[in-house]
Amino acid sequence: MAGEMDLAKLLGGMRPQLNPGRYVYCTLPAKVPPGMRPVVTVAEPEGVTVVVRQEEADDLGLRYEYVAAWITLQIHSALAAVGLTAAVAGRLAESGISCNVVAGFHHDHLFVAADDAEAAVRALEELAASQA
Repeated sequence: MAGEMDLAKLLGGMRPQLNPGRYVYCTLPAKVPPGMRPVVTVAEPEGVTVVVRQEEADDLGLRYEYVAAWITLQIHSALAAVGLTAAVAGRLAESGISCNVVAGFHHDHLFVAADDAEAAVRALEELAASQA
């Protein structure tokens, strides 16, 4: 099934879902250790960045500075769609909320400061409603 390309449909149908738990960004010098269950992995020249549940990072003794909430946009967005990230990040910026965006094959995922989670969901729901 192909993802949605139309920006108005993407925004109107995004249905932001706050996933349970708190998530942290950690960096590792090499590959992800066996048994670790990151929700995001990014390989960079400086090391491997992982986003994991805060409890898992604590159990493994990993250092982190940023504690986030994870919001999934429930619409299947096409990877080639134009404007969704800009519109979402812009709306959150208007509310003073930082946002780290990760595109999966089917959905876009937002990591916002944990304390801003509810406000972020409300702002995104308002943005979606404005497309109706």
